[in-house]
Amino acid sequence: MLKIIDHPLIGHKISMIRDKKTGHKDFRQLVSEIATILCYEATREDETKEIEVETPIITCKGTVLKKNYAVVPILRAGLGMEEGVLRLVPMAAVGHIGLYRDPKSLQPVEYYSKLPKNMEEREVFVLDPMLATGGSAAEAISIIKAKGAKNIKFLCVVSCPEGVEFLEKHHPDVPIYTAAHDSNLNEKGYIVPGLGDAGDRLFGTQ
Repeated sequence: MLKIIDHPLIGHKISMIRDKKTGHKDFRQLVSEIATILCYEATREDETKEIEVETPIITCKGTVLKKNYAVVPILRAGLGMEEGVLRLVPMAAVGHIGLYRDPKSLQPVEYYSKLPKNMEEREVFVLDPMLATGGSAAEAISIIKAKGAKNIKFLCVVSCPEGVEFLEKHHPDVPIYTAAHDSNLNEKGYIVPGLGDAGDRLFGTQ
């Protein structure tokens, strides 16, 4: 299930990160801000439970979240979204999955995985700025499911039809939250119009 977050702030920030003249410092800040908005939307329907709160004036009823969370960025570009999500759910445990895309086959290759305990009890946010071929996202989610997680959401900055179709085919139970849904992939596996290589632009390594 694809959920495109349509918001004036999203449109503004997406336009800025698409611009090739935007430097890595501003690019990093904008990606983090977009991730915060995506997390806000991804938690909109989360369950709460009622508690009593003693204010300086009187005791009243309040609500708190029922779920535990885990945030799992896909290295390395997913790190650019981590802080933005933790800004809203700072109590979340954090794991990391390292995958790179083979330049010839375009298939994901795992080189690192470290996940929190009790994944079956958590709502898991998988983070990667680009949903291009969908291979890395699908592989990361498979790794997370193997640890027992059942409640998973995928958050990305830019998606395309090919990546969405691939991820929905392999993990139809995982909703996709994206800030922009672009037209297609080019022959090199880059999203068009996209924003280039998110990892390079985040860390100034292009």
